[in-house]
Amino acid sequence: MMGRLKAKPLLVGQLLCALAIVGLVAHRLDVLGWSDDVEGILLGLLFGDLVVTALIVAAAVGLAHFARLWRQRNRYIFHDGARLYRGDESWPLSLIRDVVIVRSEIGIASLRLVVDDDSEVTRELVKLYLLEDSPEAVRGAVQFAVAGMRGFPAGSAMN
Repeated sequence: MMGRLKAKPLLVGQLLCALAIVGLVAHRLDVLGWSDDVEGILLGLLFGDLVVTALIVAAAVGLAHFARLWRQRNRYIFHDGARLYRGDESWPLSLIRDVVIVRSEIGIASLRLVVDDDSEVTRELVKLYLLEDSPEAVRGAVQFAVAGMRGFPAGSAMN
């Protein structure tokens, strides 16, 4: 295990998405009025206002995303000696060249992998505000795993 996720941001994300779903459904039912049959309520919820329906679906997807991260929070970044795993994605350790910290256009910093697979794109490992461990510790652990897989002494790969 190389990196864990903080629990509080994941719980807050789940709570906000659940509150958004409840609020949007309550708004939809208030606008539509209460119908006597279940079919009328469901048809009104699904087809009444497409913007509200899209927001309900987006909140449900967000809730599922944060719930998935919550289940993986204690073993989010790990390796098995051949591959580095991040949640549902994985990369061969032999293709990992470096781990860097990059800020997005809006200023959110994330830990990203430089992978040697003929693409110009770095792969996001984790956003720093979600990371429980220090970024330097995770970066060092990834580089140690890569050096161990390549057969280099660990001291020569560490900065």
